[in-house]
Amino acid sequence: MARVQASDSLIPRQVFEVPPAEPNNSAADSGSQGSGVKLKKQIGLLDGVAIIVGVIVGSGIFVSPKGVLQHSGSIGQSLIVWVLSGVLSMVGALCYAELGTMIPKSGGDYAYIGTAFGPLPAFLYLWVALLILVPTGNAITALTFAQYLLKPFWPSCEAPIEAVQLLAAAMICVLTLINCYNVKWVTRVTDIFTGTKVVALMVIVGAGVWWLVSGNTELWEKPFSGGHQNPGYIALAFYSGLFSYSGWNYLNFVTEELKDPYRNLPKAICISMPVVTIIYMITNIAYFSVLSPDEILSSDAVAVTFGDKMLGFFSWIMPFAVACSTFGSLNGAIFASSRLFFVGARNGHLPAAISLINVNCLTPVPSLIFLGLITLLLLFIKDIYVLINYVSYVEALFTLISVSGLLWMRYKQPKTERPIKVNLALPIIYLIVCLFLVISSCKQEPFVVGLGTIIILSGIPVYYLTIHNPVKWLADTSQAINLWCSKFFICMPNQEKFD
Repeated sequence: MARVQASDSLIPRQVFEVPPAEPNNSAADSGSQGSGVKLKKQIGLLDGVAIIVGVIVGSGIFVSPKGVLQHSGSIGQSLIVWVLSGVLSMVGALCYAELGTMIPKSGGDYAYIGTAFGPLPAFLYLWVALLILVPTGNAITALTFAQYLLKPFWPSCEAPIEAVQLLAAAMICVLTLINCYNVKWVTRVTDIFTGTKVVALMVIVGAGVWWLVSGNTELWEKPFSGGHQNPGYIALAFYSGLFSYSGWNYLNFVTEELKDPYRNLPKAICISMPVVTIIYMITNIAYFSVLSPDEILSSDAVAVTFGDKMLGFFSWIMPFAVACSTFGSLNGAIFASSRLFFVGARNGHLPAAISLINVNCLTPVPSLIFLGLITLLLLFIKDIYVLINYVSYVEALFTLISVSGLLWMRYKQPKTERPIKVNLALPIIYLIVCLFLVISSCKQEPFVVGLGTIIILSGIPVYYLTIHNPVKWLADTSQAINLWCSKFFICMPNQEKFD
């Protein structure tokens, strides 16, 4: 990536010299490996699979079937959308496997867009991720967790919004603390809750199979009746489906902490994506076997409605399962997305305080706390769910740009080493589908697209005022914050060199 020089960023790269690691500091020794303070490679193959599955399988499969059915119009067409969304996500993930092994840096789309198109487009991705993509997704997941954990206490009505917000805030604080303290704790929590949510989905599948075997097949007599043909509605159905698959690129955010990324990144993708697609497919078949389209469309949480109908006294399992699922999903999302802002700050696109690493835990504590604070603020927006459409459009747009970067680098840098090189047809197919989704959404929801585009473009003046030609008082303020964070959080600048 075209690095922004120290004179162009908000503050100098390093505010003080880094002392040599003490011989008795085992954490520093193991993390630095003789080259200074840096993030440790602690994520193995199974951890990588758990992160991808754990982040993807959040609240989406328990809630989103309603959105897919609403825009597709029939259960048969809904299943096709779910399968194709999984296939499309798999194609995108394979394209990102090539990008991630060719550019083995943390930061995902930010690193790839910067390498292909330069610092300004990379900053715009970072800008919109900071304002919309990451904190909005995390806040929605936290609120979903709180709503379903409190559901048994308010079975016949919605829980008070204050209780939901406070519980969501407590969850964010707990997970931020875990992420600050120890990466191994993060992976352990991810592994446990990934297993829990898969078990919950297997309960749904088992109940659905029992229902079908008992002869209740009337809902499958006309599976394609009422299907929508309008491309705009089809695009919106895919948005709902893809929202449930979102997170497949999160492992690319933490490439620098992945053991043997050239082998484990593509393996984790190739294992996790088919698993998620199969789980989603059979879970939806169970939903559609037990619940009529009207019941699904009138439900705010399909899994809870399913549990009320099929599990009787044990129906409380479903709200609990949704809470566990969202807890594990948010844990993985906080871990991965904090690395995005860490890398952005390391490259001079955010205040350098965010790129500091705690010398004891070897985690980006300021980045995690920064992300946690933004997410906490979003919890108290009156209707945060209205931002989902903005998230979907912006995410599709920048994924399109990242895959375009893959094709551009194939043309401009044909001799660059690519440990993985996917068939050229895959990025072309993915590019065409993303173009269809973006163009269709422009026609179907022009206001959402227009406002999302304005937010993206608003990053251009911010870039020129704070990075390309920074205002002096901003640079001085940022340096003061950096010094304070270094002392308060016992942090040092990242010492690993990146070109």
